[in-house]
Parts: sequence; C-alpha cells; structure tokens
Amino acid sequence: MKGYKNAESVLSAIYIGSIFITLGIIYYLYLPNSLFLDIINFFSSINLAKVPDTAIYLPAPLSPSLYSGLYQAAFQLATAIGIIEIIVLILRFIFDSPIKRKAETIANIVFWFGASYLLATYLVEAATINKWFVFWTGIIIFVGLSLIARAFVLLAKRQSEKAEKPAEKPVDKPA
Repeated sequence: MKGYKNAESVLSAIYIGSIFITLGIIYYLYLPNSLFLDIINFFSSINLAKVPDTAIYLPAPLSPSLYSGLYQAAFQLATAIGIIEIIVLILRFIFDSPIKRKAETIANIVFWFGASYLLATYLVEAATINKWFVFWTGIIIFVGLSLIARAFVLLAKRQSEKAEKPAEKPVDKPA
C-alpha cells in the first residue's frame, strides 16, 4: 500500500508540475499581449445572449470574435494537458496503478483532446455567437464521451477478471 501511495504522489507531483510549466509557457508565448488582461476583459464582456432559434438565454461574450488570441491560448492549454495526460497514463502502466486511476486518465485524455478540437474548430478562427453555443454543446458531448470511455475501461477490466476467475466445480453430494 505504501508503494502505491508513493507512486501516486510522484504522479500527482509530475502532473501538477507539468500543468504549472505549461501555464507559464503559454503565458510567455502570449506576450507581448497580457493574457491576464484579456481574461479579465473576456469575463467582463459576458452577458446573457439568446441562443439562436430558441427562446433560451445563456451567458456569452458580447463579441466572441474579439478573443481569438485567448481561444488560441486555451487551445494550446487543452492540447498540452491532453499530452500530459497521455504521459501520465504511460506512467500509470509503468507504476501499475489501479484500473480506476487508468480509467480516469483515459477519460481525461478524451475530454482534453475533445476540448482542444472544439476550440480549434469553433472559436480560434472567427468565433460567432452561433459557434460559441455549438462549442459549449460540444463540451457537454465530450464530458459524456469521457464518462463513457471511463465506464468502458472499467467494464473491460471487470470482464477480464471474470474470464480469469476459475469456474467453481460442482460439489457432488454423497448418495
């Protein structure tokens, strides 16, 4: 048990450290613009907007197309986290982490690369209010897909454990 906790502590340190390094690199690459100011301006511009062809109002920036640089930074972050998750998954196999942890990491890979794809497809180039809402619909879909991926990994493990378990021999009753 102690070896497992040590391995998980190492993996957590690698993961969190990698995220901080990634954030620093993306912040540096975003210069001379101020990523911090763009984030503040982005959130300051959020208001309720009508979802096209519905009577529903949801939060959206006043002009989504003004923040393509911010979306590019988010795309880079999502892609980098997806790559970090792949490295963590490899390390989980090396350290023989429990299947629940591997399944969680696979779900994270599906989500982060899905978010990366959606950012590149709908927001980085000429975002519109329609694309903004399509992006968020896609995020909800990728959350669902990541949960399904996790469930399939856990189910596959359960099935392989059943297959490996020797069948019990019936007990003959004395006559």
